[in-house]
Amino acid sequence: MKRGKLIVVSAPSGCGKGTILGQVMKDGRYYYSVSATTRRPREGEQDGVHYRFLERAEFERLVAEGAFLEHAEFCGNCYGTLTAPIESHLAQGQHVILEIEVQGAMQIRSQRPDAVFVFIAPPSLETLRERLTNRGTETAEVIAERVAQAERELALMPQYDYCVVNDVLEDAVADFRAIVRAEELKTEQR
Repeated sequence: MKRGKLIVVSAPSGCGKGTILGQVMKDGRYYYSVSATTRRPREGEQDGVHYRFLERAEFERLVAEGAFLEHAEFCGNCYGTLTAPIESHLAQGQHVILEIEVQGAMQIRSQRPDAVFVFIAPPSLETLRERLTNRGTETAEVIAERVAQAERELALMPQYDYCVVNDVLEDAVADFRAIVRAEELKTEQR
């Protein structure tokens, strides 16, 4: 059985990363990595589905044991990616999708040269601003912050192996699938 690929996906907020991955995940060859966190579950969130909810002491014990591929603290809560589930699914031949922000992706880049890094980008910053505005969920100030953050994240795009521009959803999904197929066909896989 062929080993699966670890696919690290990053994108600025509002780029449609979740929508693209939702389409890709309909294929049973993929496993979506669920992050661990010390934050409390929000209404409707399920352990093992949205996050693996851990007590801080348990999280810190796992950090000390080297159980995380990457981890960070954000706004008083810890977040991280456990290595064991990833390795288990890769060994079963599944491609593991790890959706992570750019700083975490760069941590993984240094540890996992076998991973495939995919950046999902908006067609333009103006399009991103329009999408965030059309959501109707954030203030103008928050939208401006998200666009500024997107600009900083876009500057790191050259550190990724591939870029998928999400202009037309069907094209972006096809591009993502083409990247994975190209990786499957690399001569090193034979």
